[in-house]
Amino acid sequence: MNFIGATKICLTKYFIFSGKASRSEFWYFFLFLIILNLVCLFIDLIIGYDIEELGPVTSLYILLFIIPLISASSRRLHDTGRSGWWYLLVLTGIGSILLVYWWSSKKN
Repeated sequence: MNFIGATKICLTKYFIFSGKASRSEFWYFFLFLIILNLVCLFIDLIIGYDIEELGPVTSLYILLFIIPLISASSRRLHDTGRSGWWYLLVLTGIGSILLVYWWSSKKN
């Protein structure tokens, strides 16, 4: 799985929460989201928003990509033998550490 292929698959499966996602697919898509977030933050800085503020470009980015992030995360958890509902651990903050560990682990 390469960077472009993983990004295409995750964006194609926008609302698909069932199935599995390989480690490379998930992490390449996650890298794509980080790069895109940095670009959006930079654009917001250029148009005059402070780094502490949530600018319009970054807000639009979040609205557009929150669903594919959750669906890819859910599919990655399925690949490790866990329910996608475990993604709700991200709401606790500290649970994100456990999620990163599971996302990084090999499939069962």
